[in-house]
Amino acid sequence: MGAQATTPGPSPTPSLSVPSGAPTGDPATDTPTVPPGTGSPSGTPSTQVPEGEPEAGTGGTDGVVRAKAVMVTPRLPKSATYSYGPSASQRVDAYWQATPAQRVKTRGGAQRNAVGAAGDAATTATRPGVLIIHGGYWLGGSKDSWKYFARKLTDAGYVVLAANYRLAPKAQWPAQRDDALSALQFMKKHARSWNLDPDRIVVLGSSSGGQLATQLGTRGTGTDLVRGVVALSPPNNPFLAYKDGALTGASLQQRKLRRAVIDLVRCVPGSADVTGEAARCWKRVEDADSTTHASAGDAPMLLLHATGDFVPVTQSQGLASALRAAGVPVKVQTVPGVMHAGDMLNVDGITAEILQWIKARTKARP
Repeated sequence: MGAQATTPGPSPTPSLSVPSGAPTGDPATDTPTVPPGTGSPSGTPSTQVPEGEPEAGTGGTDGVVRAKAVMVTPRLPKSATYSYGPSASQRVDAYWQATPAQRVKTRGGAQRNAVGAAGDAATTATRPGVLIIHGGYWLGGSKDSWKYFARKLTDAGYVVLAANYRLAPKAQWPAQRDDALSALQFMKKHARSWNLDPDRIVVLGSSSGGQLATQLGTRGTGTDLVRGVVALSPPNNPFLAYKDGALTGASLQQRKLRRAVIDLVRCVPGSADVTGEAARCWKRVEDADSTTHASAGDAPMLLLHATGDFVPVTQSQGLASALRAAGVPVKVQTVPGVMHAGDMLNVDGITAEILQWIKARTKARP
């Protein structure tokens, strides 16, 4: 059975700020920034709750846009950094499009929203969202590494939050999962601030962040939390990673992952047939294995590994079998080549496939 979804104890009411004004950016780096006072990504976090809605159209009432001239230029997404807990590691960068439709000038000088290519009014509807969780052996990494992919997702119509979380060995498991859950709850609680539909969120995780993503997808009834999970090279079974790192011929990265598992659970994994501290250690190891939480109602998953990945596809095959046995849709895909996690996004067709999968999972329900 899946673990019950509860609000993590260590995370208090988040502190946020009002993101206001349109962002600027460096065309050479495509890095979004925000005006002073709003909190820029990875900078000083905001301190007040964000509020307000995307700008609505103004102008005439006859439904006709009379434009003298329209210059179309790419819009950078608005962005801001928020705190979702007291630790300096408990931060999220939010990226969103504040104006859902292109602005044009009318003959009278007023501005209004132009009608989209299909003439649909859906451009003013709430948007689906993606929560990104970075990797780094649970020991390092940063949300900053995902800002360019976040831009791609906002261009595709999503509200994106990229989260940092407390790291091992300073923070013992399950602090990392607690933080991922807190970031998700923060995203849902303040959805209106970014014109986000809180019931249409997919979580995307990379490497150790992928393991955290599958933990969210199997938390209680996973579909109560997220519509789906995309995990790139997830070490879903840390004990298996621990054992693989001790094999003859294990790569440097696999040996590092073995040591990271020890740092994550703050003990040397043994077996279930023990008592005392060794038993408590095994309980943490077992809890960190997403397979042990798989149950009916969990979120659909797309799990990707490269054929030459140091986190092999066997890390997802056990989870996939458990999910299928519970009737949960899951796809395990191998990508040809020696690569890991986010590197797979550079392979032709992979990003497009991921976007299509997310789109199918985040469709508005009648």
